[in-house]
Amino acid sequence: MKIKFIGAAQTVTGSMHLIEVNGFTFLLDCGLYQGKRKIAFELNRNFDQFDPAEIDFVILSHAHIDHSGNLPTLVKKGFKGNIYCTFATKDLATIMLRDSAHIQEMDVRYVNKKREKQGKNLFEPLYTQDDIPQTLKQFVGINYHNEVELAKGIKLTFFDAGHILGSAIVFLTLNEDGKITTLGFSGDLGRPNLPILKDPEYIPDVDHFICESTYGGRTHDNPLNAEDKLAAVINKAHAQKAKIIIPAFSVGRTQELVYAIHRIIESGRAPEIKVFVDSPLSVNATEVFRIHPECFDNEISEFLIKRKDPFGFDKLTYIRDVEDSKRLNDEAGPLIIISSSGMCEAGRILHHLANNIENPNNIVLIVGYSAQHTLGRRITEKEEIVKIFGDEYNLNAEVIVMDSFSAHADADELLEYVNHFDKSRMQNIFLVHGEEDQQNIFSNELQKAGFRNVTIPKRGDEFKI
Repeated sequence: MKIKFIGAAQTVTGSMHLIEVNGFTFLLDCGLYQGKRKIAFELNRNFDQFDPAEIDFVILSHAHIDHSGNLPTLVKKGFKGNIYCTFATKDLATIMLRDSAHIQEMDVRYVNKKREKQGKNLFEPLYTQDDIPQTLKQFVGINYHNEVELAKGIKLTFFDAGHILGSAIVFLTLNEDGKITTLGFSGDLGRPNLPILKDPEYIPDVDHFICESTYGGRTHDNPLNAEDKLAAVINKAHAQKAKIIIPAFSVGRTQELVYAIHRIIESGRAPEIKVFVDSPLSVNATEVFRIHPECFDNEISEFLIKRKDPFGFDKLTYIRDVEDSKRLNDEAGPLIIISSSGMCEAGRILHHLANNIENPNNIVLIVGYSAQHTLGRRITEKEEIVKIFGDEYNLNAEVIVMDSFSAHADADELLEYVNHFDKSRMQNIFLVHGEEDQQNIFSNELQKAGFRNVTIPKRGDEFKI
């Protein structure tokens, strides 16, 4: 067996790992790289490490765009195999890939207007909505815990990762000429005690484990305290009649925030406040959540039994139409606008930030991870001047960072999960989906815990096992 690391190698985006076994070649994830525009432009358009036509199938851990978003490009360039994922991931990917194509078309159109006036070459989107139907035809849903033979000697079982709806930890049983090897891939590992979703499940012992390391050197605040901290921000916004602008991933984070605000207002910890979810994808994703209660934890199941809608309440408005989105510029605070994307790299959040970050009365609430070189990271680090659509803006609004809503396991939770494995059996741990400083800290902790052969692969590194 060979493993080649192509994406999310010493970075947190563009998840993509190539496996060769028994004469078959397949990918674990096929995500978009998000970061420096020029680098992203090249990496996402060019599969320079393999020929897409030679890939037999793809195993998709979950629907987030940094894990699924380059599937249409793969298909455009000749991939004809199946894309295996959970049923909830299949439903989410249906709307997320269409939305990704739409955003690319809209953003390129917006940028090209300026470039045309400046006499510069015009950009083309990576893919368009016309490319999505064929990609979706290649999706195949598989239930959690249901072992499926994908090819001769390659058996797959999904376990719940507890990260977003439908997210899975991949467990592979590989039979090479009678020798059985087990390989695990964490995808993005969630956290215990988060609202809505079940806790991450432990997979059986494995010989080799590809593990995410986004927060390998950091710990989060207790998720049980998240609502109280959010309530304090809402009360502050009321006191100063502020707008709270929240960049949030449309799938997972947005639904958690809506549910948390619902509970806060219902319990009287903060007065009612107008909440706008301004993202067509968020609206559609919330509908997907409603049809997959098999992924919910006991708390939200009981909430539903009481005939309450966790994703809807009196002061909440979901916005689809772009004109309604523009009208939010004239809405007076206090109010909350939740909009995507979470890393502030595309979508309507860019317009809301442009219209609100120069007002010192407003609040930008960061509730998720932003990769290096993204606008979200620059705002998180409170740079005085940030660029949006190429124009400079003074970051005068207050920036509040809350990591208690993070859907990624932190350093302690990652270590606890990996410690579940039999150290004497584990031959290799490969750390992916993390920045190098976080990976080095996590690697040291794993070695202290008694694990051998902890590797931090670079892009293009190949290992024969």
